[in-house]
Amino acid sequence: MSAPAPLPRRAVGESGLDVSLLSLGSWHTYDRMDFADAVAMIRAAVTAGVNLFDVGVYGMPGHPPVFTDVLWSAIMRAARIPREEYLVSAKLWLEGFGEQGFRPQLENAFLRGGFDVADLVILGDLRREDVTLEDLVDDLTGLTRAGLIRAWGVNNWSAANITRLREIAAARGVPGPQIAQLKYSIGRRSIPDGAPFARLFADGFTMQSSDVLEGGILAGRTELTREIGRDPGEVRAAIIRNAAGVVAVAEELGTTAARLAVAFTLTHPANVTTLFGATRMAQLEDNLAAVQLVDQVGAAQLRALVEPFWADRDAVDPEGP
Repeated sequence: MSAPAPLPRRAVGESGLDVSLLSLGSWHTYDRMDFADAVAMIRAAVTAGVNLFDVGVYGMPGHPPVFTDVLWSAIMRAARIPREEYLVSAKLWLEGFGEQGFRPQLENAFLRGGFDVADLVILGDLRREDVTLEDLVDDLTGLTRAGLIRAWGVNNWSAANITRLREIAAARGVPGPQIAQLKYSIGRRSIPDGAPFARLFADGFTMQSSDVLEGGILAGRTELTREIGRDPGEVRAAIIRNAAGVVAVAEELGTTAARLAVAFTLTHPANVTTLFGATRMAQLEDNLAAVQLVDQVGAAQLRALVEPFWADRDAVDPEGP
């Protein structure tokens, strides 16, 4: 039997970065794994063609410290994967943006993660009214010119604010945001599939799908055992109710619910990479096989099969937060 084809790669806007169709995240991942198992899984992922790792510094004051990014650094060293063979996407939080800009956060991410250049940085949710978009563009331009980052994007921002960032960058003659990390799944589709983002995507902007399994719910695990992402539109209860239906459709296709959920995200034309977390080799292999599932079923048919499970239809503004 021939080996499976390596993962396709797609361009992140006009950044010059080519990323694998699937990418691995670190939130609630490596701190739940046996170290040797994590090393083996990462080696397998890179061998399969995964070249993008999302490595955030998580944790908030007053909460227990989180070390999943530090563990990732040790895992990469133990796996002996050369730095030039993978890309790192780091998170920058608006809550920590101060007089020195993002640089202190970025340097802390470098220290903890064991790298000295972030190929991509993703700005966290925009919840502050005392920070101007012009200041953000200028600070990120400075980090780019200093050789500390190569490209940047945003996480769950509105289409209007992304458009404004791009206008500011264009007026300054500097690169603007190239990608948005958006919640996108069988259950949450209204924002990435809506008209405001369609206009951005038509102009060359790109997307990274995240929260694609809704914390495991769309894989059939409806008992919540760990912290998962926010619930825009308060539709999680509906997603839980729909989980059995997703499992049933997957079984009719001879596949798993997790594979079906990941495959769905790959049908969006602007999605250049789908972010997922895996804590077992079997999960990694299942998610990797989603690429073949799209080819086998067809994008249009796959989207039609899961249409009844669109939980946030008319529940959120397609403009985004």
